[in-house]
Amino acid sequence: MKILILGSGVIGTTSAYYLAKAGHQVTVIDRQPGPALETSHANAGEVSPGYSAPWAGPGVPLKAIKWLLMHHSPLVIKPMLDPTMWRWALSMLRNCTEQRYRLNKGRMVRLAEYSRDCLRELRADTGIAYDARSQGTLQLFRTQKQLDGTGKDIEILNEYGVPYQVLDRDGYIKYEPALALVKEKFVGALRLPGDETGDCFKFTENLAKMAEALGVEFRYGVDIQRIASDGKRISGVHTSAGLLKADSYLVALGSYSPLLLKPIGINIPVYPVKGYSITVPITDPACAPESTIMDETHKVAVTRLGERIRVGGTAELAGYNLDLDQGRQRTLNHVVTDLFPRGGDVSKAEFWTGLRPMTPDGTPVLGGTPYPNLYLSTGHGTLGWTMAAGSGRVMADLICGRATDISLEGLTLSRYSNGFRGHIISPQGVTA
Repeated sequence: MKILILGSGVIGTTSAYYLAKAGHQVTVIDRQPGPALETSHANAGEVSPGYSAPWAGPGVPLKAIKWLLMHHSPLVIKPMLDPTMWRWALSMLRNCTEQRYRLNKGRMVRLAEYSRDCLRELRADTGIAYDARSQGTLQLFRTQKQLDGTGKDIEILNEYGVPYQVLDRDGYIKYEPALALVKEKFVGALRLPGDETGDCFKFTENLAKMAEALGVEFRYGVDIQRIASDGKRISGVHTSAGLLKADSYLVALGSYSPLLLKPIGINIPVYPVKGYSITVPITDPACAPESTIMDETHKVAVTRLGERIRVGGTAELAGYNLDLDQGRQRTLNHVVTDLFPRGGDVSKAEFWTGLRPMTPDGTPVLGGTPYPNLYLSTGHGTLGWTMAAGSGRVMADLICGRATDISLEGLTLSRYSNGFRGHIISPQGVTA
């Protein structure tokens, strides 16, 4: 079967690899000159199934007001007359209940845990290198209230059998010795020992080479213009290289997926949430992080990637704007120097931004569409790297007509209505 994948980020590339392993003829197209040059390029580096949770949760609306007033704010909203953004935000607010938070987190943990297992299997099978470390995630709390608020998350971790440790100061310093220099700033931590770290860009670049060795064709520098449909099936994709045809099509374009899908009548509530990162060279390895630290107050992750420190955070609602805001860099600089004052040289930081494809409930959109030969894998938000291997494996199974290893309940487009048809808008010339 010929399969055309739109997007060569970590989601599209893992899907291509698994489909090629299954014996299919796969082509991947992307406007960039290589793989993982947009959202997958310089993310925080976390492979954190234990930390998988929706942004929408009980108390978040009040927290958001406080965040907006902080000097180093984890949330920024640019005033825009964008009805799509405000509809998305209202839908997110509707998910800020305890019942929906538990439901959505459970769905996310299910996929993320499976994905972590798939990644380990892939690493064992291929020996792929990407600055991987398997030393867990440490969520740091500056106040007792933050530490006490982990109860609901711990209940879900227990439900899904995810290992964790609640640690005092002496406990977390055992795993992150460099924090001994600043231990008075934190009251405790939640450690997730099953989490991992790694460079998503290196992983995707190396996996793309492995996929090519299996026969996958990557066509870079190809602008995707629109999807063609006869009203019942997808008949091709119009691109700068002409009309490309296949038997099946997979949209893995992150935040840009809804722009391509809307003209063929498919509405998905995916909106770009802008994030930033800095990459800092390590100056003193003994004073740098061992794995991933999550500063709960600033919602910033600090991760060790080889001889570098990656610092990622900020949620900015600004549409598809990719301007680098120096205020956001100052926040990232502040957090890494506050936690690891001797660890890295921020004067040499590489500053980056990318668009996270977020759904209002935090859960990605995987699986089929009303068009029997069109599939989606998008909306992974901040967890694309965490969920990539599992999403790729699931999509390969679906497209191949095989049973998936995990339930897809709550992970498909159907959760936004009583069925697919509820989210189909028939554009001119198309009948769904």
